[in-house]
Amino acid sequence: MKDKIEIIIDDEKWNSEGKAAGENTEKIFSTALNFLRKNNELEFLPKNMPVSINLCLSNDEEIHQLNKEFRQMDKPTNVLSFANVDDEYFFDSLEDAEIAELGDIIIAFETLQREAKIENISFEAHYAHLLVHGILHLCGFDHIEDDEAEYMEDLEVRILSELGIANPYKDRE
Repeated sequence: MKDKIEIIIDDEKWNSEGKAAGENTEKIFSTALNFLRKNNELEFLPKNMPVSINLCLSNDEEIHQLNKEFRQMDKPTNVLSFANVDDEYFFDSLEDAEIAELGDIIIAFETLQREAKIENISFEAHYAHLLVHGILHLCGFDHIEDDEAEYMEDLEVRILSELGIANPYKDRE
């Protein structure tokens, strides 16, 4: 069995304006996981256990509702991640599993597009960054504390570099 990403297209804009970004999803997914494995960042998983994630390519309206319901933030955001590693039974479930189901990522088209324009970067590069960011959350990384944020950002930069994408934080340093 191999790693698997299930893609759900929840908004038709992803089939037109976002098509090029979506076509790179598998490459982004496998590059991120290969990097994390190579750098011993997935030690919480049994050796060589494949992983799966669900990715929903959605819109501001849907992500706004989810952000309000689950984070008590009454506004859209660019990406939401629902990590199974946060579930107290996740690690028990790995004992009999053939694949580790890491969780769900939702990306909002309009917010991604707006942010890419503001940052003067391509839609595809920003999509890759948000997907990598979501994958890292599903693997248990976070950015609540400054040291955690710095570590997570470093991982993002290094994974994006392997994809040929510039450091998205370079202007913030």
